[in-house]
Amino acid sequence: MSVYRDLGIKTLVNAKGPATRLSGGIMRPEVSAAMVEASQSCVDIAELQAVASAQIAELTGAEAGYIASGASACLLIGAAATMTGLDPGKMARLPDTTGMKNECIMVRSQRNFYDHAVRAAGMRIVEVGLPDRYAGAGVRDAEGWEIDDAITDRTAAVLYVADTHARPSLQEIAEVAHARGVPVMVDAAAQLPPQDNLRRFILEGADLVAFSGGKAIGGPQASGILAGKRDLVMAAALQHLDLDIYQDMWTPPAALIDKSRLKGTPLHGIGRSCKAGKEEIVGLLTALRMFVAEGDKARHSRWLKDCETIALALHGHHIAVTGGNDIGSVPTVEITLDIGHGSVTDFCLRLQRGTPGIALDPAQRDRGIVTVNPMCLKPGEAELVGREIARALG
Repeated sequence: MSVYRDLGIKTLVNAKGPATRLSGGIMRPEVSAAMVEASQSCVDIAELQAVASAQIAELTGAEAGYIASGASACLLIGAAATMTGLDPGKMARLPDTTGMKNECIMVRSQRNFYDHAVRAAGMRIVEVGLPDRYAGAGVRDAEGWEIDDAITDRTAAVLYVADTHARPSLQEIAEVAHARGVPVMVDAAAQLPPQDNLRRFILEGADLVAFSGGKAIGGPQASGILAGKRDLVMAAALQHLDLDIYQDMWTPPAALIDKSRLKGTPLHGIGRSCKAGKEEIVGLLTALRMFVAEGDKARHSRWLKDCETIALALHGHHIAVTGGNDIGSVPTVEITLDIGHGSVTDFCLRLQRGTPGIALDPAQRDRGIVTVNPMCLKPGEAELVGREIARALG
């Protein structure tokens, strides 16, 4: 790519997956074209977000939706919404949460780097449960009654990190939280595929769900979806939009913001720095429609074909293709390195520093395994990846 060459930046073949540090994935030409076209006209962003809300609601089953600059940004404005509701005064004070419901209950085994987003809004995380199943001390994790015990008059939300191994179940947590009048916010940033997950979390009781736009959906890297209850999405939008406008000239679309319910126009909110431009909004909506239209079966088949191409090039080495029979998963190629091939770290660095540079996934390096993820490979790159790995192994 000449633009990167001109900047003196080396491009990579991304066989790691849509990691932000590797600049995410590759957008389809239709998505890029939609973003270019969107960049050539000006629109009212609130009107564009209202259209986005309707389309997201249709595809997720939520009451409303919104687009911000990533799943982390969606968690931040979602957390802010649960603390402030539709009160402009509270919105103006964040992250000072004095006098507000400002606590978020979270299962201890689900804590991760990304929950910094809710803390940035001024929310305090209250941990529950002991993850004995991870510590090797037993089989138990947090249970519903522990969440119920932790709810107080300061509880603004329960944050649930979606994963196939997460405990308790979302349904159980939602039942407990809703019985006490507390909303549940789900971090589902990387929970696509399967495609059904677009609707699953809402059906299981989530009040807000955050998805990444730049991973499996294939949208702009700096984009994310917040879907959920109308009032919470409205509160999130009010803390994200540019509201530097006279009250009598402010006419937001009622489908997104019901101005009559506000005692005044909020000031710029804590989510203002999470801005999504018209290009990101249009690009993500285009990618989302294409993601749904392709479907899990065709998408899985496309990824599996790349994995099989790589596996064929590595015939004779210790490899395994995972997820080949599960169309709701991302198939991968796992390569077990012999001692003679050096450590996984050295092997991955050697390939990434090569020409062309190839980024692999070293997450299982303690087991001597390096993984190839096909999500971000362009047509023809599977052959290249297989050839270069075989050369490095040879």
